[in-house]
Amino acid sequence: MAEVEIAGAKIKGGKLMMIIPVLSALGGGLWGGFEVYKDYMDMKGIIQNINISAIKSQNTLVQTKLDSALEYSKDIKNNLRDDILKLEGYIDKIDNKVEKSSDRIKNTQASIDLMVENTLAEMNQLNKDVNSSLREIESLNRETEKDVRDTMRDTEERIDSNSKQLEDRLNERLQEALDNPLVGN
Repeated sequence: MAEVEIAGAKIKGGKLMMIIPVLSALGGGLWGGFEVYKDYMDMKGIIQNINISAIKSQNTLVQTKLDSALEYSKDIKNNLRDDILKLEGYIDKIDNKVEKSSDRIKNTQASIDLMVENTLAEMNQLNKDVNSSLREIESLNRETEKDVRDTMRDTEERIDSNSKQLEDRLNERLQEALDNPLVGN
């Protein structure tokens, strides 16, 4: 191992390896401190050279602009308040008109509903009347058909009866004519 002697002290390799980083850190810290001190001195020079009257005039200008902006904002706020009040008035009028229109629509709807109900009731009654009339006509038609059939049957029976009677009479006369000796055989 290597040994170094500094100011009468012997330092061996392992300790030397520990001392080097410590010395290096101390050197870096001193250098950093000097840099901070240099920056501090530079800033001190800048601060001493600052023109305070220019800053004050700039602040006054900013304050003036801020005051005028505040005044302008108040004017805008007041104008907006007036506009909002006008709009609220318009909205109230529109609400009243909408409410009246809604009431008229409801009344009209009620009238239409009533008319539709009445029309449906009349149509139902008319439908019942038509169905009743159709049933009566069908019944009358059936009765008429039955009467026509009965009349035709009676007529057929009378015709058959009359034909039979006529045939019997003709046969009787024919027989009389055949039985008559005066008729030359």
